[in-house]
Amino acid sequence: MEFLLEFPALGRRTLSGMKQAVDETFKAFSRAYGEALENFFDPLLQFLIWLEKLLLAAPWPIILLIVGGLSWLGSRSWKVTIGAVAAFVVIGIFDMWEDTMATLAIISVATLVCIVVGIPLGVLMSRSDRTQGIITPILDVMQTIPSFVYLIPVVMLLGIGKVPGLLAVCIYALPPIVRLTNLGIRLVDKDVLEAADAFGASPRQKLLGVQVPLALPNIFAGINQTIMMALSMVVIASMIGVKGLGVPVLRAISNQYLALGLMNGLAIVALAIIFDRVTQSYGKRLQAYRQGHGND
Repeated sequence: MEFLLEFPALGRRTLSGMKQAVDETFKAFSRAYGEALENFFDPLLQFLIWLEKLLLAAPWPIILLIVGGLSWLGSRSWKVTIGAVAAFVVIGIFDMWEDTMATLAIISVATLVCIVVGIPLGVLMSRSDRTQGIITPILDVMQTIPSFVYLIPVVMLLGIGKVPGLLAVCIYALPPIVRLTNLGIRLVDKDVLEAADAFGASPRQKLLGVQVPLALPNIFAGINQTIMMALSMVVIASMIGVKGLGVPVLRAISNQYLALGLMNGLAIVALAIIFDRVTQSYGKRLQAYRQGHGND
């Protein structure tokens, strides 16, 4: 009966030996390649520092003009534009301007990294079912594994600072853009591809001139989701030395400051809503243009 009530498991000594072997192997890897990885990511660190200093040094009216201009270009809606500018004005009035600029810097860099890495990966997945079969489980792990689990090896390799936080954000935010790029390209009408083949288009011309343009609405939906997920990681990234709105929230949790946590949390929500509305509006405009162009 005891066999039926207790599931057979490895002995404690065996499990301890396995865990110790994994830990020692990773520590050896960290000692051997940690410095090389730090040097590899140093240009990214310098770019992040430069962008953060630029945003902090820029006069606030210039930032508001840029926010308003980008919101208008993306949404072509006065409501969204005025709402975005008003949100930043409120953020400044409540003394959260510097933290917001630091958050914008890391979100911008993380989104850029995800775009540079994610779109080519999505293209590779769309061109090969075998590649899709290999990458999809990796994306599943990246999306479902608790953030604190992959923070452990990242911190062991790179220590506490901006780069580990940036990598943690990218790991969590990368899957949507990869998945939706793959989906968008696979959804391109086969008749359109056959027409491109009939005109003698090379695989590269067909990809860049037909498939990617037609998949842009899905790609921008992926960018939208990537930004949302990156913003959701702001508080966790603050635990390993990333400045921004997550730091006051973390301090509020530690000291039970309701007002501080609520204000900075709402600032993160405001940024998320602005990015969401602008990117969604731009994606809808691309979709409408594609449908109108197709009808012509």
